[in-house]
Amino acid sequence: MFTADELAVVRAYARQVAATAGTTNPRIGAAFAVVPREKFLAAPPWQIASLGGGYRPLLTADLVLAYQDVLFALQPDRGVNSGSPSLHARMLAELDVQISDRIAHIGAGTGHYSAVLSELVGATGHVYAIEMDRDLAGHTRSALADRANVSVIIADGSQWPQQEMDAIYVNFAVARPAEPWIENLRPGGRLVLPLGVPRQIRPSSSGRHASHGAALRIERGARGFAARWIGTAYFVCANGGLTIDENEIEALTAAFKRGDIEFVKSPIWKTEPRIGRFGDQWALCYDEP
Repeated sequence: MFTADELAVVRAYARQVAATAGTTNPRIGAAFAVVPREKFLAAPPWQIASLGGGYRPLLTADLVLAYQDVLFALQPDRGVNSGSPSLHARMLAELDVQISDRIAHIGAGTGHYSAVLSELVGATGHVYAIEMDRDLAGHTRSALADRANVSVIIADGSQWPQQEMDAIYVNFAVARPAEPWIENLRPGGRLVLPLGVPRQIRPSSSGRHASHGAALRIERGARGFAARWIGTAYFVCANGGLTIDENEIEALTAAFKRGDIEFVKSPIWKTEPRIGRFGDQWALCYDEP
């Protein structure tokens, strides 16, 4: 339980996160304010990411320290972190979560943002938290055990969801969307994902992160799929079934270096792109759908 002073810190943190994210949706800040972040962190001593790379330990496990807009290490040897609250607040605002939505959270980690999603969908909605790593998924199951509207599934994120969803939220960098993320969006459904290409050199102390990265929003409309750039975003890169070949990585790297990703308006999916080909039958383009 929070003391009155600690609760004031938590509420201030939630307001700061929403303000930094640039969202005016009051539901975003309210969801961050009621989810206890320390419940989803690794066991103390906590480590936070340093601006110059690597991690540094916090000297105490005072739970108030969990309520700052920094990255906490979950698996430092793999570069897996808790995620920047303000970045996630911005991406979740773009996901446009509604009460009663069914949402697939791909790459749930220890479940912090699954818990935020569960607040946003309410008791009549449902969140499917997909995590491939069994250690992380075990933490997630324990931390979310009191949330009846969340199901934790240990699986490769490239294979989920397996039914139509109102929204899909991806929390690792990919060089292309997985087929279920596009095919299982219902009409009006939204997909938010970090598009990125891995660094060529893996640091010895962490996992492989994106060297170029951008968060995108894709929506299924009556005339096809629309895409919108959300902002710069660097996540740890995907493993498992989402690993792609070097030719696709080179094509996407060249596209990032050319710039103008902020002007994309639609994805080309399962048709042969005229220009801008990234991989097999998909690309991003500047035309309206």
